[in-house]
Amino acid sequence: MKVLFLCGGAGRRMFPITEDKFLLNFLGKTLLEHQVELAKGSGLTDFIIVGNHRNIERIREIVTDIPGINVEFAIQEQPLGIADALQSVSRLLDDKLIIVNPNDLFDGSAYNSLLEAQRTKPAISYLLGYEVSEYFPGGYLVIDKDNELTSIVEKPEPGKEPSRLVNVLVHLHTDPKLLLKHVADVETGRDDVYERAIDAMAKDTHGVKVVPYTGIWTAIKYPWHIFNAVRQFLDRSPGYISPSAQISEKATIEDKVVISDDARVFENAVVKGPVYIGPRSVIGTSSLVREYSHIGSDCVVGFSTEIKNSYVSDGCWFHMNYIGDSIIGEGCSFGAGTVLSNWRFDEKNIKIKVEGMSIDTGLDKLGAIIGSKSKTGVHVSVMPGVRIGPNSIVGSHVCLEDDLGPDKTVLLESAHKSVSNRFRSDKEATPGAIRRMKQQD
Repeated sequence: MKVLFLCGGAGRRMFPITEDKFLLNFLGKTLLEHQVELAKGSGLTDFIIVGNHRNIERIREIVTDIPGINVEFAIQEQPLGIADALQSVSRLLDDKLIIVNPNDLFDGSAYNSLLEAQRTKPAISYLLGYEVSEYFPGGYLVIDKDNELTSIVEKPEPGKEPSRLVNVLVHLHTDPKLLLKHVADVETGRDDVYERAIDAMAKDTHGVKVVPYTGIWTAIKYPWHIFNAVRQFLDRSPGYISPSAQISEKATIEDKVVISDDARVFENAVVKGPVYIGPRSVIGTSSLVREYSHIGSDCVVGFSTEIKNSYVSDGCWFHMNYIGDSIIGEGCSFGAGTVLSNWRFDEKNIKIKVEGMSIDTGLDKLGAIIGSKSKTGVHVSVMPGVRIGPNSIVGSHVCLEDDLGPDKTVLLESAHKSVSNRFRSDKEATPGAIRRMKQQD
């Protein structure tokens, strides 16, 4: 049995985070590495990874270092969905197949449930169904009393969901060639060829089983879903402080933390877990790193900086900053006094415009989302939910209320003017001035 990881798509909804979601780092490993290790834990060692021309070499570098697995690679020329990815690897589909979206986080019971169902309940295909309590922008599964699929409804309007079962993309197909035949027969102008193929296969064969899944699940569709991923990883981590980490006797470390190799925590710094601090990062004097913060490698959290519930990528530098509920890309630096505001006065949820639509994040606290290699000057304020594109600069004293695109600079126009100094400091006059002030007192 092979496991197919779909890595060829484009995360258009993730702006300004341009890194592929499965390449985001959590606890010192890419999400892709975590996914491979999870599958290995269920006895699955044969993989197919379909990437694109931009990321395939990076994928090769990552998986080459993972022992005990066999990997085949393919390239998806255009990000045209799951069905197109399947057709890109059709020559490799000669056995039972598990299709996985590696951008979703789940636990090992997902694989174990599918494998157990395949052993005990004969069917053509097996899908994971996860019961939700609120609307999720994905596919919904309609089943009969025997848990057989009757239809898939892809992205219904809120309030028109046909069930509470969401389609989790961990699917087991016993006959991939039959699936490809149904894919070839689908006619649609939407990006739902794969789902329609399964729908047709269920109606033709009545052999698609839905396997209930009750484990943990986090789908990374928008940048703020990274917070859920961080929480999931930190909650499962046992905590660890590397022997090579240097922690001042005057620092305070509370609750469960992961402090990696060669990290340093200076005097009067406070780290309140759950927290992850990456290799070689520095937590400076009088800094505060609070719950569910994830700080990458080679970062400097400088003097008197507070970081709360934020995801910080590698190589970032801060000094006297407040970073609350924010997502910061790689290689960013903030001038002293920069504040990322995370809360509205009216206490309403923060909305963000994605592909022309206003999306309710479901969060009443959300700071900035900042792309890689961006910078701020001193005393910058960034309002809640504002996005800053990669390689952009926010000049000193700017209060940024709207999104800033990539490769942009925003500056505050100065209202000051320079004139000649008409006042002089006369040494002989100074004692007299002092006497007059004393007499006034």
